[in-house]
Amino acid sequence: MAVGLRLGSSLVRAHRCVCGAEVETNGHHGLSCRRSAGRHRRHALANDVILRAIRSVECHAELEPPRLLRGDGKRPDGATLDPWRNGRYLVWDFTCPDTLAPSHQNLSSQAAGSVAEQAEIRKNTKYAELVASGDLIFAPIAIETLGVWGPSALEVCAEIGGRIANKTGDTRSFAFLKQRLGIAVQRGNAAAVIGTVPFRKCVDI
Repeated sequence: MAVGLRLGSSLVRAHRCVCGAEVETNGHHGLSCRRSAGRHRRHALANDVILRAIRSVECHAELEPPRLLRGDGKRPDGATLDPWRNGRYLVWDFTCPDTLAPSHQNLSSQAAGSVAEQAEIRKNTKYAELVASGDLIFAPIAIETLGVWGPSALEVCAEIGGRIANKTGDTRSFAFLKQRLGIAVQRGNAAAVIGTVPFRKCVDI
């Protein structure tokens, strides 16, 4: 599926998405469709990788912390329960902008990673009020559907990988973390592409 998306190969039969849009054989619509059944899986897989990596360095963390709410009631994807750096807690929010979305093509065609970078800027703006107290370190983590990372994502994951390396002695820890996140995104992409097919109940004859 990952190779097919990069080559523009036919991955599905042309059909009507659950949202009503026409899906071409390349399946690209599913990567950004908000109603695709697989879109949430991509988000959940990536956050699980990040959570496990942070916990592996003996730092308690949780997903969707109930105490950290924005003014609109929404909350970030995860946060540490122990201070992460300089007495401040790490808060992260993962996003996977679609490199191939028509609204992103103008930006992505100019520079690799520009879509992810813009997504991280928007995340910083959204959570500016939450981290204004100075007690939190907010890290937006944006990885595009085709695998390009945003600068903040690289920075925070390099720090997590460095801590794992200090604990285990394995200098490849950052590379392994990047690989796990990359696989999570591609698995989620596959689920998102397939998730545009309307569910039909089987009828016994």
